[in-house]
Amino acid sequence: MPYKIGNKTILLDTPFENDGIQYPSNWIRLATEEEKSAIGLVWEAEEDMSFDTRFYWSKDLPKALEDKAETKEDGSPLMVQKYNPVTEQMEDTDKQVITKGLKSQFIAQVKASAGSILAQTDWMITRKVERNIEVPAEVASYRASVVAKADELETAIKAVTTVEQLASMDLSFPQE
Repeated sequence: MPYKIGNKTILLDTPFENDGIQYPSNWIRLATEEEKSAIGLVWEAEEDMSFDTRFYWSKDLPKALEDKAETKEDGSPLMVQKYNPVTEQMEDTDKQVITKGLKSQFIAQVKASAGSILAQTDWMITRKVERNIEVPAEVASYRASVVAKADELETAIKAVTTVEQLASMDLSFPQE
């Protein structure tokens, strides 16, 4: 965040010259606001360049929502490569490189979250199957609400058309 006199940037703790007058490196720190204003020295706030790295590559460059099948410069498909120890070279497989878009990434995140939540009570389901011991009603109800929420979130994510819509979504699950 620099100071400026006209179009000239004045760095803090650097000597500068204005209208034939030399100013020492500590002048800006010691001068009052009135003294700074008198010589035309103004503070220029930098543009806010912050952005959410989950959704943007840079401040004004959003990440892709949809998956992208990658291609070479000539337009042919870019294939996943695998090392062949016989030829000692990388060789194309029959699978094309796909860069996952935000929708796929967030759907995978929702599924992983739901799976993690359900894993806490999976033993009760196994116990029911193996020994016919009933799953408590509140646990069954909670598991059903987690599955329903995961389905709801996946549908909502698939429906978004902008990065802003996705960024504003609440991806939280019900609490026990």
